Amino acid sequence: MDYAIIRLGGKQYRVREGETITVDRLPTEAGKSFTPDVLLGGDGVTVTATVVAHGRGPKIRIGKYKRRTGYRRHNGFRAATSSVRISLGAQKRGETKKSAATATRASAPAEPKLEAPAAGEHVKGMPSGYEEMTVAQVADGAKTWNRPMLEAALDYERANAARKGAVAALESALKAKEEA
Repeated sequence: MDYAIIRLGGKQYRVREGETITVDRLPTEAGKSFTPDVLLGGDGVTVTATVVAHGRGPKIRIGKYKRRTGYRRHNGFRAATSSVRISLGAQKRGETKKSAATATRASAPAEPKLEAPAAGEHVKGMPSGYEEMTVAQVADGAKTWNRPMLEAALDYERANAARKGAVAALESALKAKEEA
């Protein structure tokens, strides 16, 4: 995926690598970088935004007029804006596939741990990079994982994250493996 959808200042923007967008004024100083909320992106996409400059938008003229009375009022407004340069970072596709294949081969005969794992700790037998996966990625991947991987991921999910969608996807994949 060569773009991402981010949220800045309550609005959503579709951004690409190297693109400069103008948004409502941000509290970040010019020249500083920050990481906006990523709503949609490919696997492992990280978005970094650098504030290029602060400025003001075009002048908007507001006029009030009532006929035959001589009533005229004019007002102007210039929105405070920030120019932001976007850079997308992602893992190389070849690395992701290799690490997934290695994890599948290495974890197939392994038995999952029975005790609850610590929050930042990788469980033996669980799919590689599971801790960073979204619920949608877990649901897609669970269809291809073997039984020990599913059980390890389910144990991890119940002990740490407890995401309803991930638990449901893992349980349904386990049920499908039992029926097959």
